[in-house]
Amino acid sequence: MKPKERFSIIQELSNTYPIAWLCQLAGVSRSGYYRWMNQQGIVTEKQKENEQIKQMILECHQKVNGIYGYYRVKAWIKRNYGKTVNHKRVYRLMKELGVQAKIRRKKPKYKAGKENIVASNVLNCDFVATAANQKWVTDITYVPFQGTYLYLSAIKDLYNNEIIAYRISRSNDLKLVIETVKDAIKKRDARGVLLHSDQGSQYTSRQYHQLLKAHHIIPSMSRRGNCLDNACMENFFGHLKSEMVDLPTFETEEEMIEAIDQYMYFYNYERCQKKLDYLSPVEYRIA
Repeated sequence: MKPKERFSIIQELSNTYPIAWLCQLAGVSRSGYYRWMNQQGIVTEKQKENEQIKQMILECHQKVNGIYGYYRVKAWIKRNYGKTVNHKRVYRLMKELGVQAKIRRKKPKYKAGKENIVASNVLNCDFVATAANQKWVTDITYVPFQGTYLYLSAIKDLYNNEIIAYRISRSNDLKLVIETVKDAIKKRDARGVLLHSDQGSQYTSRQYHQLLKAHHIIPSMSRRGNCLDNACMENFFGHLKSEMVDLPTFETEEEMIEAIDQYMYFYNYERCQKKLDYLSPVEYRIA
């Protein structure tokens, strides 16, 4: 029997039996079978499905600005189309499409300010919280803009990684930090919450500690020069810079701030996270 006749029989039985087994039984290679299929212009159901999945991948890639790797793309497809796809298949199809997630850049090191009031490291790298408003972490990062910088101060709840407050300023000063904490206090019940920071001069100031004491907030600080003690906050800033700020070119400060506002909404309400069972922070909190 000629190979093309064997291929024809395999094609007829392919809906009932595995192609790999049929090829082995017929003494032909799978690559030869698929090559024959292409020559005949025959499109299998699996190929049709792959094309559908590719369209879903491209849609996801566009909607999230290319920030999702194959695990999150898999979760996005399940969430938006109700379709379960193996992560290895998603990876392979993304590779065929030339689609990949954007890689985060490492945050450059910076020097902390002079010490004033230094709290102990109460958090001690225990980044797990069993309920909202148990543990908050805070930090400041710079956002490059047309040869200068804007400064972003944010507070994150370790229960669901939600950014509960943030402020943007041209100055990396005490006012930026104080206003961020006040915003968080207005939104949440902060009594008894642990608030962890590094030993930057804003966080060691008397005014900062007086504010925390007045609202029964427990201060915690990283060890000097140890970025791992606040790694979860630096991780968020790394995501923000790679997923949002580096993408477009902003002409005005207002455009930059608006883009940060949009990213914060996306991060809190839409961006799924593996740690949260592929829910967004807000979805996880209200589930």
